[in-house]
Amino acid sequence: MKPVTSGMYVYLRLVLACLRSQMQYRASFLMMAFGQFLVTGLEFAAIAALFYRFGSIHGWQLHQVAFLYGVVGSGYALAEGLCRGFDQFSAIIRRGDFDRLLLRPRSTVMQVAAFEVQLMRIGRFLQAAFVLTWALMNLHAEPGTLMAAAAMIIGTMCTFCGLFVLQATLTFFTVETPEIVNVVTYGGVETASFPLTIYPGWLRFTFTWLVPLASTAYLPARLLFKAHGPMSHILILPACGLLFLLASIVIWQFGERHYASTGS
Repeated sequence: MKPVTSGMYVYLRLVLACLRSQMQYRASFLMMAFGQFLVTGLEFAAIAALFYRFGSIHGWQLHQVAFLYGVVGSGYALAEGLCRGFDQFSAIIRRGDFDRLLLRPRSTVMQVAAFEVQLMRIGRFLQAAFVLTWALMNLHAEPGTLMAAAAMIIGTMCTFCGLFVLQATLTFFTVETPEIVNVVTYGGVETASFPLTIYPGWLRFTFTWLVPLASTAYLPARLLFKAHGPMSHILILPACGLLFLLASIVIWQFGERHYASTGS
């Protein structure tokens, strides 16, 4: 078995083990998934109320912003479900468990990612997918728009996964993860769900050049709805999310090389 195939097989086995443990408490899982669906549904209801009062935001109609919201929400739900282990990384470091991961002949990125896979995030994903479907129906989406939406979701997911990796990388040097990182992660969800033109210049710069959420969500949507740009550009832009994730993994490997253990 090739190393890549073998690594993926091990990763899937770890994910399945994690999911089986969560499904031991099915009632709890269903309630938490429904809670995720309900809370995020109320968030979109507030956005719809905003449009009911003002009609549009910087020329963007409700169904266009709903498209953005659905893309970002779906991508974030996938990233949070698959990479939640990085959010728990400070506890892994404090307990000295990371030393054990280093002894295994597999990527530590893969092992930490599979440490905790949260199936309950499917509630948030389904809510965002529902909003996205409603938006696509109102936009009379063509096959090209559907392809663009899929590429944007994958690119957004990769961007948030990269943010989780970077957040965990700081733990190599600080032991505890700085809470300020959550401002970028959770704040990025809210920021990217609206047209970037409503924000001040420094915020637009941050989410365009430092964290490429604009490239995976806003800019492709703008080309679709406003500039009517070529589909090739719309499909290429979300690749910035994958590049951001790869860069985050390189930074992780730098932090890993400078890990000095906890002595526990």
